[in-house]
Order: sequence, then C-alpha cells, then structure tokens
Amino acid sequence: MTPIPAALGKRLFAQAGAERWRVSPGRFTDALVASASKAFGEKRASADELDKYLHSLHLEDLALACACAAGDEAAWEHFIAEHRPALYRAADALEPGGGARDLADSLYGELFGTTERDGERRSLFRYFHGRSSLSTWLRSVLSQRFIDRVRTRRREDELPEEESPSALPAPDRAVDPERDRYLKLMRLALTAAVAALDARDRLRLKCYYVQDLTLAAIGRMLKEHEATVSRHLTRTRKEIREAIEQSLRRDHGLDDRGVAECLESIVSDPGSLDLRELVGSGPDRKNDGPDRSH
Repeated sequence: MTPIPAALGKRLFAQAGAERWRVSPGRFTDALVASASKAFGEKRASADELDKYLHSLHLEDLALACACAAGDEAAWEHFIAEHRPALYRAADALEPGGGARDLADSLYGELFGTTERDGERRSLFRYFHGRSSLSTWLRSVLSQRFIDRVRTRRREDELPEEESPSALPAPDRAVDPERDRYLKLMRLALTAAVAALDARDRLRLKCYYVQDLTLAAIGRMLKEHEATVSRHLTRTRKEIREAIEQSLRRDHGLDDRGVAECLESIVSDPGSLDLRELVGSGPDRKNDGPDRSH
C-alpha cells in the first residue's frame, strides 16, 4: 500500500469537495491509497511522484464515487441525473435503436451494490480510481460489457447447414503465388513475437483467444480490473504487430510494400495460421510471475 501524508490527504479532501457528499476524510484517503497503489504497484513512489499523481486525479469524481459506493442517497441521485443521459447516449451509439440500453441499466445494480461483504456494500465503484473522468470510465465499462455480450452471442450462434439457402458461400479468391511464402514468414515472425512476450501477457492472450474467457473473468483470475485487462490486450496486440513487421523487414528482407502485402494476405485468409497453437500451451497461472505490466 502507498501511504498518503496526512497534510496532503487533507488538501486533496478539500479540493475534491468530499464534504458535500458526506464522505469522511478516512474513506477518501483510503480511495487515494487504493488509486496510488494501483498506479505504482510495488514501486515506492517518491514524494514528488506521489504528489504529482494524486493532483492529476479527477478528485471530485472520485469523491462522488466514494459516496455512491457508500450508498449516500443524495450522491446517488446526483449521479443518476448527471450520468444516466450520457450513458444512454453511449449505449445508443453502440447499438442504435436502444438495443444496448439494458446493459446501461444493468450497470446501475452493479454500481449501487446489491450484495455486501463484511458489512460493506460491494459496489462496482470500488474499481474507479479517478485516473480518468467518471463519464469516460463508465463508457469504457459499458463498451466492454457490450463487447463481451457480442462475443458470447457469436459463440452461441450455430452455423447454417451446408446445403441450406443461408449457407455461407465460399469466397472467390485469386491464387496468390506468394501465399505459401507469406504464410511461412508470418508463422515464423508471429511465433517469435509471442515467445518474446512477458509470461503474463501470454496468459491473457491464452485466456481470451484460446479459452474464450470474458475480460471480467480474466480480471477476476488475475486480480485486475477488466478495463485493465482490455488495455493490456490492446497493448500486447500492438506489440505483436510491431514485432512482426520488424521481423519481416530485418529477418526476411521484405520492404514496406512486401510487409503490407504479407499482412494483407494473412488477414484476408489466415489459412492454417492459428494463434491457439502459439499460446495454447502457454504458462499456467500458478507458474506466472508477479504482475509487472502496470
């Protein structure tokens, strides 16, 4: 845990206007400690680093989240009035016609906290650390709920019978004379890129792409917020692509045009190239080291 100097905590408490929502100084300081500990992990932050980080937080939003998590009625009414319209707009942007509004509504139960543990309400707000605005965080959570639902539906949808009118037609593709070569180069580059990843990054890939776990399930297993899991997966995919492009240039002599053609060829038809083969035998959680990716 990252300790917060009493004087600094007092200043931030006043700056956040936490008294408005009847948030106690101790509770607000606990939220600051949780945020700083999440940001710095095992690193011992200097006084200047800690001060700079804490002053960068959306303190008023953090105070409101603390009050809502505690079940303060006035804070909750303010939250609903201020954020529900924007959350509905975000839901309609994800699925025009109102199809995603049920996801927005379901968030309120999780945010309010319908269960208790050790006498404390278990609210989704405990995962909000003030690093982004509350509205941005809510949209991120909603978007991930939507993505998880789409992935679940796709897994559940059955493919049509081959002879049925709705059968998926085989695409017409011209034979690419470089196809086999590109596939071989991509396999080599991708294998090297995945092997070079941190063990925890490979584990996330395995859970998401091989075991088809949701971000929420991966987060529970790795003790990370699902938004953190999503950020790490996005970063890992970017690192893999960059490593592949570098390998194709450095190790296999492709120029920019060749790299682009190779990537386009594989994206349009991955053939026997399967990420499951590369991460399916990755490390188990018990063999995974501490999280140093924050």
